[in-house]
Amino acid sequence: MYYCTYKSKIGLLYLISDGIHLCGCYLEEQRYFPDDLDMYEFNNGLEIFNEARLWLESYFNNEKPGLENIPIKMIGTAFRKQIWSLLKDIPYGEVVTYKYISKKIAELQAIDTMSSQAVGGAVGHNPLLIFIPCHRVIGTNGSLTGYAAGLENKRFLLNFESNNNNNY
Repeated sequence: MYYCTYKSKIGLLYLISDGIHLCGCYLEEQRYFPDDLDMYEFNNGLEIFNEARLWLESYFNNEKPGLENIPIKMIGTAFRKQIWSLLKDIPYGEVVTYKYISKKIAELQAIDTMSSQAVGGAVGHNPLLIFIPCHRVIGTNGSLTGYAAGLENKRFLLNFESNNNNNY
């Protein structure tokens, strides 16, 4: 595994790759930051890191980049991968609720209900901050709840994406 860093508008991001895929994007000191990073090799020149940095530059220039050119590898349980896959479909500048995601997962699994807390746990463990937009998930009453990178960063990203037309 490899890593490099990227200085973003919310702080220093650590990008993680298996050499081909982007496997992680973490804000320095965020909750669930990989505790085995010292076992990874620093490599600033991988093509995937060049692509990820270009994507992040585009994102932070408000150009609304898509993920089709970023080979992503989601590492987690089948349940978490299912949640993260749904998060990828949340349009730039829009939000959904944990309850909405819970209903979608229940439909996909052909069950009556899904715990919003279970969904929240999966959302919170998203290993690809910003690329998989977990910051676009909010509480049913519109409140900003939970974000591994901190609520102030969630607020910043939501306001940034809405061009400050919303006040989160």
